[in-house]
Amino acid sequence: MKQLTIVLLLFTMLPWASAQTASPALKFNEKIHDFGDIKEDAGPVAYTFEFTNTGQQPLVIHNVRSSCGCTTPEWTRQPVLAGQKGTIKATFDPRNRPGNFNKSITISSNAENPTEVLRIVGNVLPRKKTIEDIYPRQMGDIRLKSSHLSFTRVTPGSKKNESMEIINTSSEPATITFNQVPKHITVQVVPATLKPGEKGTIKASFDASKIDDWGFVVDQLYMAINGKQLKDGRLSISATIEEDFSSWTEAQLANAADIQFSETSYDFGEIKSGDVVSHTFVVTNKGKSNLILRKVRASCGCTATQPDKEVIAPGETANIKATFNSRGRSGRQNKSITVYSNDPKKSTMLLRLSSTVVSQ
Repeated sequence: MKQLTIVLLLFTMLPWASAQTASPALKFNEKIHDFGDIKEDAGPVAYTFEFTNTGQQPLVIHNVRSSCGCTTPEWTRQPVLAGQKGTIKATFDPRNRPGNFNKSITISSNAENPTEVLRIVGNVLPRKKTIEDIYPRQMGDIRLKSSHLSFTRVTPGSKKNESMEIINTSSEPATITFNQVPKHITVQVVPATLKPGEKGTIKASFDASKIDDWGFVVDQLYMAINGKQLKDGRLSISATIEEDFSSWTEAQLANAADIQFSETSYDFGEIKSGDVVSHTFVVTNKGKSNLILRKVRASCGCTATQPDKEVIAPGETANIKATFNSRGRSGRQNKSITVYSNDPKKSTMLLRLSSTVVSQ
């Protein structure tokens, strides 16, 4: 009889014991909210998701993270008791984000479902763009779309034209000219004099036949308004001078130069500050035509390079000696050397030097 009483008592306690050890559970009323159409210039919008702890133990939200910085989450920080409710608030900033959006909010907790994902969706109606939006770069009373005009790729001996819009935001006419223009660039504003509020165009031409250079080149011009040079009027013009091999036949490619290196990277290891170290990269022409080293350029003045010859016959080699001066530098150093050649498949090659500079 005593044993039967103990067994009955244990069966009576089982539901209570199970309830006390049951995990917390996170249940949301909804997991997706659609804001519909919202205006970009109306400011941030927010929605609060409500959840219930349907488990038997206190629920603790460990972390809530959003899929991008445009969405800021807030949540119930204190433990949520069994049967009680909590909230996750998601605030979305539509500024500079026109168009459809679909953002996620990931919740981590001690629940039996430890990870939950919520979503906010909608469509941002773009605001009307201002003059500052359209022409973000200001030079004096002139605004431009950019302070950098890129010609991208230019083949040797050719000429390429580019243009960029500008606007006169002053209350006076502005006659625009440019100073320190190199001979391979021509540039003008059309019309040369812009009336107040008038739009114009910077028209520039890059003539690769007038510059003895290869690879990426940058020039700095300076804008003048009504004869006065602007302190903030620097305009950068860039181009990459490269040969165009796209029209070569299979026979031409088969008989071309073929540049090969003994290695394309070298680590000096640990060196002392002030040490000057060198390494020689060996270049081999494994093609059927002369290999011409058009240009060898280091990424910084601390690295000097010197090929011992510029024309390499088939089967021959040349040396590119790279010297790194560690003076004034510390910690991990990574430098590069760009080699431009007439190899149609590898006309631009990158060599890398690295080291760790320690104080003496």
